[in-house]
Amino acid sequence: MITGERIRFRGVERADLPVFVKWLNDPEVRQGILIHHPFSQVEEENWYEEMLKRPIDEHVLGIEVRLSSEQTRETPAPDVEEHWKLIGSLAFTNFDWRNRSSEFGIMIGVKTYWNQGYGSEAVRLLVRHGFDTLNLNRIFLHVFENNPRAIRAYEKAGFVREGRLRQAEFTDGKYIDILVMSILKDDYLVLETDHA
Repeated sequence: MITGERIRFRGVERADLPVFVKWLNDPEVRQGILIHHPFSQVEEENWYEEMLKRPIDEHVLGIEVRLSSEQTRETPAPDVEEHWKLIGSLAFTNFDWRNRSSEFGIMIGVKTYWNQGYGSEAVRLLVRHGFDTLNLNRIFLHVFENNPRAIRAYEKAGFVREGRLRQAEFTDGKYIDILVMSILKDDYLVLETDHA
């Protein structure tokens, strides 16, 4: 597990796939990611099998939030494990180990957790894992220009805009730009020093 203040990352299990299918079939959730059509359970199972064949550093991680006793409607006993809820997923992709670089993507699938800082915390936690554990030097991403919530989360985590892919995505009957953003290990170290 990779644990933050309010969230943790864990490996994705086969039992999570129906939840992923539900998210991917929600047009609002799909709007911010590079998936343009609904997914079936069979397609998601095929994706899962292919993911398991990739190196472990490229496996998708589930994002879970710690639930309060009010949210679970029960008070856990001291020896009972805390309650966690799966709200999203994220992963590193497109590793370039010679240059110590990787792209990442994130999806918060439970809309009631949008605009509450969970995405920002997840991005910061994954960046820390990328630099402190995987020894990356550069982490980058692509984001649609019409996704201000995601852009804010990335900027809070220290990402800067590197460039713009003009009219690179066709969605909702029009072309939109895709922004390229990145953070370098040096940027991350400065941010960590400032927050210490």
